[in-house]
Amino acid sequence: MNLDREMSRYLVLDEESVRVALEKIDRNDEGVAVCVDTSGLLVGVLTDGDLRRWLVGQPLPNLDQPVGGIVNTSPRTARIDDDARRIESRFDQDVHLIPLLDDDGRCVAIARPRSALYALGDRTVGPGAPCLLIAEIGINHNGSLDLAFRMIDEAVEAGADCVKFQLRDLSSLYSNAGDASDHREDLGSQYTLDLLTRHQLTVDEMYRALDHCRDSGVIPLVTPWDEASMERLEEYGIDGYKTASADFTNHPFLRRLARTGKPLICSTGMTSHSEVRESVDLLISEGSQFALLHCNSTYPAPFKDVNLRYMETLREIGGCPTGYSSHDRGINVCVAAVALGADIIEKHFTLDKEMEGNDHRVSLLPGEFAALVTGIREVEEAKGSPGGRSLTQGEMMNRESLGKSLMVNMYLEPGTVIEEHMLDIRSPGRGLQPNRLAEVVGLPARRPLKPGDVLYPSDVSGASAVAREYSFDRPMGIPVRYHDLADLEPLSNFDFLEFHLSYKDLDVDESLFFDQPLDLDLVVHSPDLFEGDHLLDLSSPDPDYRAVSMRHLQRVVDLTRRLAPRFTRADRPLVVVSVGGFTQHAPADENEKEERYRRVADALATLDLDGVEVLPQTMPPFPWYFGGQRFMNLFIDPKEIAAFSREHGYRVCFDTSHSKLACTHHHWSFSEFVQTVAPHTAHLHLGDAAGVDGEGLQVMDGDIDWRMLSTELRKLAPDASFIPEIWQGHKNSGQGFWRALELLEPYF
Repeated sequence: MNLDREMSRYLVLDEESVRVALEKIDRNDEGVAVCVDTSGLLVGVLTDGDLRRWLVGQPLPNLDQPVGGIVNTSPRTARIDDDARRIESRFDQDVHLIPLLDDDGRCVAIARPRSALYALGDRTVGPGAPCLLIAEIGINHNGSLDLAFRMIDEAVEAGADCVKFQLRDLSSLYSNAGDASDHREDLGSQYTLDLLTRHQLTVDEMYRALDHCRDSGVIPLVTPWDEASMERLEEYGIDGYKTASADFTNHPFLRRLARTGKPLICSTGMTSHSEVRESVDLLISEGSQFALLHCNSTYPAPFKDVNLRYMETLREIGGCPTGYSSHDRGINVCVAAVALGADIIEKHFTLDKEMEGNDHRVSLLPGEFAALVTGIREVEEAKGSPGGRSLTQGEMMNRESLGKSLMVNMYLEPGTVIEEHMLDIRSPGRGLQPNRLAEVVGLPARRPLKPGDVLYPSDVSGASAVAREYSFDRPMGIPVRYHDLADLEPLSNFDFLEFHLSYKDLDVDESLFFDQPLDLDLVVHSPDLFEGDHLLDLSSPDPDYRAVSMRHLQRVVDLTRRLAPRFTRADRPLVVVSVGGFTQHAPADENEKEERYRRVADALATLDLDGVEVLPQTMPPFPWYFGGQRFMNLFIDPKEIAAFSREHGYRVCFDTSHSKLACTHHHWSFSEFVQTVAPHTAHLHLGDAAGVDGEGLQVMDGDIDWRMLSTELRKLAPDASFIPEIWQGHKNSGQGFWRALELLEPYF
């Protein structure tokens, strides 16, 4: 079992509200809150299941009533001095947390199975959680509290999750009471004692440094080298302990640390395999919540001696989170350790490698530590998970342009049995892949087919959506291209059409596609990509690049004005534009964004926009540009979008899929996003979204709450027009659009 004396993430007072208990249950990842009174006496336990049952049984649940009235007052408990094996035997599939009580019935610790989550402070560590990155300052502050504060600040800026120090009581730690002038000591001991004597923080200074860590939002951690130092840290209320490799065979001290009930992170350097097993057995017998770090205690450690794969052995021995405490050069080994499954990385940290003390030379500077953080987070994102494989959005885009489809090579009437010689395999890959050839051969044609027609899944399954007239409380249209205008326009009662242009369309004679004016309104969607691989960006810091973007957008506006007379309702057609703001390799610095927005506004003000209304489009965090992904920096944040609209007088095209992805990535409330942006919305692109880059999904196939969205838009943007923005919705005569409109009709 694990014994946890740091109980703040579980405990709730009986007089606090049900709402507080619910928040506690949601945050601690255990689904349980332990209820005590103000003197610490156990009142009861509240589980996720208890809470759901209470909610179901209440006609009007009052989340503000005291939680003490609804807890289970007869939970499974044990005494703090019970044998660990006896406590372990009380766990089952329903009970995975047992309050441990003293003789007076006070809750003094929590017992959990060894398989339970490891937590340090409010941070969960282990499989499925981000790697915990520890900046080991140790004594690299060289005895200066001011320098320690600066190092903490720099470590936070570099992306550390945790900052670690070391604390020693030299008088009790050393046999000579820490006398650095003792001529009897060996040279190494004399050197070390001399450094420690001059480079220690006092206990009070250490407390202030740890307070500064907490105030800065990082977890403070300390390696105590002796029991006196541990007692001082217990008085402070440290969240957990890091043990030095030198103490992993110090069983009495290790047992004393374990009995604090605090989570331990133990380095295993300078320890043999059999000694590792002995110490792990001790920790398990004490019910300790511990993690193991592989370590080679050489400064610097040669790469040939690192043996990262020993982490796998530690994981098997300990059944716990594992990681790597690095004394090697650079950052590559640490990044590799994360690729191999490290849950924790510890790396020494300094502001000057030339300072006195041998730790400085194996430490990272702030910029190097930031590069380590970036590398680790990129590897974590790339690791993924075992099991099945699904296509990413970028792959699907490239599969269409680079893949192949089954195409008919002759005229086929409905009912004609399809034979293999009637089919060719040609690019692009917008229909059935060639591997489905056997499914198609022998089936009757379900629709009239002509040479060059692509076969779609509905040609096999027979299931398809059919266009009809729809009823919406706002103007409705669909995306079209010149080539499918004649086929799609007559199929429903559209209020407008939205032309999604390619840069090639700008060179086409548009009059070839119109026999007569259409009794419709007009929206034009500007291309993102123009000839020469030029991605439109009105915010580019390069004035020449920006000038090219402006020329391209002016051509789109000019075309829109030429198209307008062909649409009888087009008094002032809308032009939807992704105005740019992307970066190639990493997000832009926050300080750049204001200037980028200013450049967008200046560019739009320079263009001739007479007779049209340009709508900047809300954007996803990681836009796909023909199979390649970028980082987007503008028109993502709802407050920035609203501020731009207010300051410069532009309304926006609210793309629900893009914005849901942004909310997921940034952990924003999508409801609050809608409430902020909807009042500035003239036009809507309605599509679903999943994750942080799964855009343009069919309605109801993603994460959007459509009832909430429709309710807010009805209040805040009642006149905004919309199209179903479904990726590949135009395929098979618009089947994706018709299905989307069917699904949207009850809401809009």
